[in-house]
Amino acid sequence: MTTKIDKANRILLSHMQKDATLSLEKLSAVCHLSIPSVQRRLKQLRELNIVDREVAVLNPSALGHKMSFIVVVELERQSVKQLNAFRLAVFKEERVQQCYFITGEGDFTLICSLRDMEDFEDLRDTLFMSNPNVKRFRTSVIMERTKVSLEVPLDI
Repeated sequence: MTTKIDKANRILLSHMQKDATLSLEKLSAVCHLSIPSVQRRLKQLRELNIVDREVAVLNPSALGHKMSFIVVVELERQSVKQLNAFRLAVFKEERVQQCYFITGEGDFTLICSLRDMEDFEDLRDTLFMSNPNVKRFRTSVIMERTKVSLEVPLDI
């Protein structure tokens, strides 16, 4: 089952990724479609994993997470088993918000949300220092959240 990402779907997706709480009535109005049509399209977009998840974006600072870090990790060995072991450790760690397998200077880039430096030191010990396959890691403190988005650019 495939769907055409037509202009109406792009408008729908654009509004959904900005605010997933919009009512069917509002989505219907901005897409110039009937409410049943919007419902069908949303159902199909979800079934096709075009809409992967609908989540609330929280303010980390308001919840005591005053520090964010970017960590580039270089592994000693890069076998499938070693890569998957690191992926699993990262997946289990809730302080890691995002993880990317990358090319270039490192193997993985992590975006981490932490309460303070002591919290970072605990994460450092848990994920990097106690892992014999971590060759090195470089950390940058995020000074300002200039732009935070997971929106996909859509040609409308």
